[in-house]
Amino acid sequence: RKRAAGYDLTSLFVGSEGTLGFLTQATLRLHPLPEATAATIASFPGVGAAVACTVQVLQAAVPVARIGGCPGPGARLQAQGLVGGTESRLLSPEFLDEVMADACGHYSGMGLPVAATLLLELHGSRNSLAEQQRQTEEIVRLNGGSSLAWAEEPEERGRLWAMRHNAWYAALALRPGCQGYSTDVCVPISRLPDVVVETKQDLLDSGLTGPMVGHVGDGNFHCILVFNTQDPEEAQRVHSFTQRLGRRALAAGGTCTGEHGVGLGKRALLLEELGQEGLDTLRSIKAALDPHNLMNPGKVL
Repeated sequence: RKRAAGYDLTSLFVGSEGTLGFLTQATLRLHPLPEATAATIASFPGVGAAVACTVQVLQAAVPVARIGGCPGPGARLQAQGLVGGTESRLLSPEFLDEVMADACGHYSGMGLPVAATLLLELHGSRNSLAEQQRQTEEIVRLNGGSSLAWAEEPEERGRLWAMRHNAWYAALALRPGCQGYSTDVCVPISRLPDVVVETKQDLLDSGLTGPMVGHVGDGNFHCILVFNTQDPEEAQRVHSFTQRLGRRALAAGGTCTGEHGVGLGKRALLLEELGQEGLDTLRSIKAALDPHNLMNPGKVL
């Protein structure tokens, strides 16, 4: 659980996107189940209000306990730190913009309101859970959110999170026959509401289908861009949007990727984020651990 012996090579290796090696073994850590758990969905008049509510819930030190996975087929492995990406924390409400909420509602058959939406799960002792629910309901109300109905039975909570876990497929269903491209950024919480609102406007101005979803409590959100790969003009609009999104995050003091990694598409943004000296340092590490460039060559660097 605690170690200060040398460099943190585990984090370096796990976060390397396969460019330094591959995993042959994983260790599972078990945690006790809480005494009581409750989940809920809240709808808001706009994305800014939903994100502001999230920030205020965290500022009030309400111990939010649950998030969904990343919006993609490898979500559950990535969320456990078993594949590329860095998500390992369960501390954030889930955010869906109105497009994603509508898509998830239709795909799951739950019929969500077409509105910016938060999914939250709280846990603790019976007494502490009741106080957390009271605090959360008050903050939601102050941000114009809907009244909350709490789900405490495992089956009902499971339905809520299954809806969120299927966000990738729900987004693809918006345009049958098209492909999906998921991108993400992460920014300081203080800048998150502005960046989310600006990104939403950029999507509208670009004429793109790009529902937004994310673990906004840690400043991270995703856009799932659904587009026709056979249309070069639309593909170019998608590329231009992703570059603007990354640079918007950098300008806000954030990072061009919170979870998805650099791969091929964000190599230029990695240089802008780390600078040439930082990039040269990464190349030195790559050369030391993979001198023959056998591991995922061409990616990241």
